[in-house]
Amino acid sequence: MMNLFNVYPLYDITPVKAKGSYLWDKNGVEYLDLYGGHAVISIGHAHPYYVEKLTEQLQNIGFYSNSVNIPIQSELAEKLGKLSGCEEYDLFLCNSGAEANENALKVASFFNGRKKVIAFSKAFHGRTAGAVAVTDNKAIVAPINYDEHVTFLPFNDAATLTANVTEETCAVIIEGIQGVGGINVASDEFLKAAREACDKTGAILILDSVQCGYGRSGKFFSHQFSGIKPDLITTAKGMGNGFPIGGVFIAPKFKAKHGMLGTTFGGNHLACAAAVAVLDVMKEEALIENAAKMGEYLFEKLSKLEGIKELRGRGLMIGIEFEQPVDKIRDSLLFDHHIFCGYAGKHTLRLLPSLAITQKECDTFLQALEEVISVAA
Repeated sequence: MMNLFNVYPLYDITPVKAKGSYLWDKNGVEYLDLYGGHAVISIGHAHPYYVEKLTEQLQNIGFYSNSVNIPIQSELAEKLGKLSGCEEYDLFLCNSGAEANENALKVASFFNGRKKVIAFSKAFHGRTAGAVAVTDNKAIVAPINYDEHVTFLPFNDAATLTANVTEETCAVIIEGIQGVGGINVASDEFLKAAREACDKTGAILILDSVQCGYGRSGKFFSHQFSGIKPDLITTAKGMGNGFPIGGVFIAPKFKAKHGMLGTTFGGNHLACAAAVAVLDVMKEEALIENAAKMGEYLFEKLSKLEGIKELRGRGLMIGIEFEQPVDKIRDSLLFDHHIFCGYAGKHTLRLLPSLAITQKECDTFLQALEEVISVAA
């Protein structure tokens, strides 16, 4: 009998149904989902409009390769440009965040002919060869993943960044808000320093918005709070609400050539139908505004709870740091209160709920967390 390659530590929970911000397991137990499977569920599970659009597309044509016209790709690009405020960029479609970062790094290197990259402490950009090389976790970088071209600098240290970007630097890659690294928000000063250093040296500025993008921060992209414009922006997780799709926003200075980039599955009919449905719902239900509003509400209430060391994040990307290890708190929320949360490192609880979360659902979590903290104290 073939077994699954055992690389995932699993909770003994088997979800069989999901709707909005809730999951139900095979025993009928209801869970509040404040994690969305790593920030993937942007508009809520099984949104009726989303289900309708995917079903409709699947009944017509689900897939063909990028060797034919696929008009829904242009519809996606048009709607994405308008909602994000990035209409001057071109869009390359792929399948995941790692693949988006891989292609962004390749575009940068094609453009200036360089190969040195600057990344930052606690960065996570993916597990494929180019993306994992700029990820600050030696445990997942295999010997075959060439990384001698990468320099890791302290995150949010503008002076060190400025001093290290040179005419040999191909690209600077930054998460607008670090996810795996602990919900660390890139400061305006840091992002502006990166933009200036890249302009001065001809290096390419890549903003990895795979987790922090797509409305989660209360703006479409978290770096938009700083007013900078990156050369390349990568996106994925919330883009398809669970259907695998990623993309690279490519500034006008880069010129496309046939064969320069490519993908078999990227931009297929079904993936684009999912992504278009997500944008339609985000616009119709004002979910970016809701992310800002609910994020503000959560920050305000959390700041009044005893036992929290630090709050970090923006909108509905929230890190709650505790003095003690967070595993018991996370497990109590899950098994005693039936609330899914994530974590980042040993001390930080990570919240990445649907952008459609309501105040009622926030209050359910806040009450549970207060109880758990009081028991743990």
